[in-house]
Amino acid sequence: MIKIEKIVPGGQTIATLPDGKKAFFWGALPGEIVSDYKVTKTKSRYLEAIASSVKEVSSHRVIPKDECFLSTSPWQIMDYQYELETKQLLVSEVFNEHHISIPSPQIVTDGKDYYYRNKMEYSLYWDNEESIIKLAFHQRGSHCKIPILSSSIERPEIFQKATQIIDSLNRNQEEARKYQSLVLRCSQNGIVSGGLYENNKPHQVFLNLTDEVMGREYSYSPNGFFQINLPVYEMALSEIKNHISTEEVIDLYAGVGSIGLSVAPNARLTLVEVDKYAYSEMVKNIFASRTEGPDKSINEADNLYQTPTAVQTDSSRQTSRTCVQNGNIFAILDKSENVTDYINSNQTVILDPPRSGCDQKLLTKLLETHPAKIIYLSCNPATQARDVKILLSKYNIDTIKSYNFFPRTPHIENLVVMSSKSN
Repeated sequence: MIKIEKIVPGGQTIATLPDGKKAFFWGALPGEIVSDYKVTKTKSRYLEAIASSVKEVSSHRVIPKDECFLSTSPWQIMDYQYELETKQLLVSEVFNEHHISIPSPQIVTDGKDYYYRNKMEYSLYWDNEESIIKLAFHQRGSHCKIPILSSSIERPEIFQKATQIIDSLNRNQEEARKYQSLVLRCSQNGIVSGGLYENNKPHQVFLNLTDEVMGREYSYSPNGFFQINLPVYEMALSEIKNHISTEEVIDLYAGVGSIGLSVAPNARLTLVEVDKYAYSEMVKNIFASRTEGPDKSINEADNLYQTPTAVQTDSSRQTSRTCVQNGNIFAILDKSENVTDYINSNQTVILDPPRSGCDQKLLTKLLETHPAKIIYLSCNPATQARDVKILLSKYNIDTIKSYNFFPRTPHIENLVVMSSKSN
């Protein structure tokens, strides 16, 4: 019998085994007693496991909607209010670990805890008994696939389309081993795009989707980067927009440009992205919603990442990087830490880095130039807290808010707005 102690960053619960070894569990809640479990990983100082039998059930436990919940959304076992409170607590904890004292952050949600994902990737499973292909997910903690008959975190249009594709494969007597996965994405108006990835073949290029965010239309690839939960994303963008007060804005780790273009379309805006495909989409988005005469055509923009060009944005800046300018908006294809010469003290800097956080070179430059404001949106509050700790020598925290982009999972998006102490 093992008593569960608490939920830890990452989403598992932790317990102490009789021999003093730590155990990290999926499928159990604080206060519960795990009477049986399956070990998925063993290390010298800890193990990871999935609870298969629980006693003294938590008052926060609910029946999960999906049989496959451990693969896709392991927090389906708790009531939604408890999920929100737990995420608030975890954000506070990771900041406290870096000796940053913050009040419990407000957590923002649209209240929709199922059928919210606009993108899903399925595996394909061959059922030997029925000799048919079935949709599947990978079982948590293993490389095994589990067939599924339903899934409730993606938009219904996606699962419906996935089922139609599998039915078509079975009518044609296809085999699952031919395919790597099935990727589908859905726009807000219900249009689904995407398809099958075949093994040992280049990934197919699918029809782009479009969505309106903050009144601006964006084009994006179904298998590329775009936000999974657009309604809650717009809530975060509205908050970010409220903190834009400078005439210059630089959006680092910009992706397809949806943050900067949504919150500061009329500012002197610089967008920086390192992925060439995301950059190509960003350039299209820069031109798509503008009526002024562009400096380059959309057709030229399609292949901008292939041919570096020189663009001079003012008398003090000259670059040979791959870049494009359209009116007040300037896009750069490069690593964010490589464009520190574009950062100055009069700007608002927007940061939306990968889970690993910001590069040290970039943080050093921010401290040297101390821009008027830094707006930091993160999918990993732990690395965000690490970076914020460094910036606190010259910045004050104005606002912290958490956004529940991924209900029924441990993931949380956290927003920190900071102002320079010199202002």
